[in-house]
Amino acid sequence: MVWSVLGKTLTITWFVTVMMVLVEYANVLSVDRLRFALCGSRWTQYVVATILGATPGCLGAFVVVALFIHRSVRLGAVVACMIATSGDESFVMLATFPRTALLLTLVLALVGILAGILTDVFSDTGTQELGCADMTVHDTAASCRCFDPASILVELRRPSAARGTLAIGTFLFFLAVISGTVGPAEWNWIRVTFLGVGLFSLFVVGTVPEHFIEEHLWRHIVAKHAPRIFLWTLASMTLVAVLDTSVNAEVFLRHSPWLMLSGAAFLGLVPESGPHLVVVMLYAAGNVPLSALVANSVVQDGHGMLPLLAHSWRDFMKVKAINLVAGILVGGALMMAGR
Repeated sequence: MVWSVLGKTLTITWFVTVMMVLVEYANVLSVDRLRFALCGSRWTQYVVATILGATPGCLGAFVVVALFIHRSVRLGAVVACMIATSGDESFVMLATFPRTALLLTLVLALVGILAGILTDVFSDTGTQELGCADMTVHDTAASCRCFDPASILVELRRPSAARGTLAIGTFLFFLAVISGTVGPAEWNWIRVTFLGVGLFSLFVVGTVPEHFIEEHLWRHIVAKHAPRIFLWTLASMTLVAVLDTSVNAEVFLRHSPWLMLSGAAFLGLVPESGPHLVVVMLYAAGNVPLSALVANSVVQDGHGMLPLLAHSWRDFMKVKAINLVAGILVGGALMMAGR
């Protein structure tokens, strides 16, 4: 059991970390276009904020919160984004049950847009003036030119320790996928996807400037996110393994389904990535129904709301209360439908 749990934890952590590299790369490339799109009409805000939220990771949620703090988007856009986002847990869901994860993302996006519209209809944020002209999300955009052919050879001749470590780690991930150590043992679309992700990650690590390596990849992903993902995944996988061997989950679910649903929804109030992995892993093991996973996913937003909590605890509580109601309603409807 120990080796099985450790092996699955390492596989998930490797895949999540590599995927976060790609998402960080895409976010830096597109952040300005998305930022100005958010400053458009109310309906554009809902759609773009939802897209940013549905993007795995935390940067999209941070962009929306930063714009809200600067009175550039409405509260409904924040609600839409936070319902659509699942933080770092979205990476883990894509690694463990990709089809369900994609469908869940679509459901969260639709619920987010609807909740965002209703939020602004029943509040006074709809008349808020936009002020995007002076808003800067990434002050060092000039040093974040992700692909500069003239500087690639210069960077590769004397790579930094961070670049070398990331290159070796990504290459080992690629070899592990080829050998079947990471991911499925048979050749299927998941294994091909893993290989594609590994190859593109090597391209990213080999071509981005040193600022991107140090700030976005090393300090943000490797130093901050990867250890937390590993530890929470290990704890969640261990809990699932213990429950499988010592607890009759079916009996508990049959007698307390609404308690399970409520617990998953209220757990989503925690403004941090990590604790929600417990629900993800329990669902992957078949110990909680889809309704509990959906309820938790609607309410939770990783740590995307922490900047808003620091800015205004009242607005933080408003968004969390709206998302909690939405999570219980949607999860409850699924539970009554037998899911």
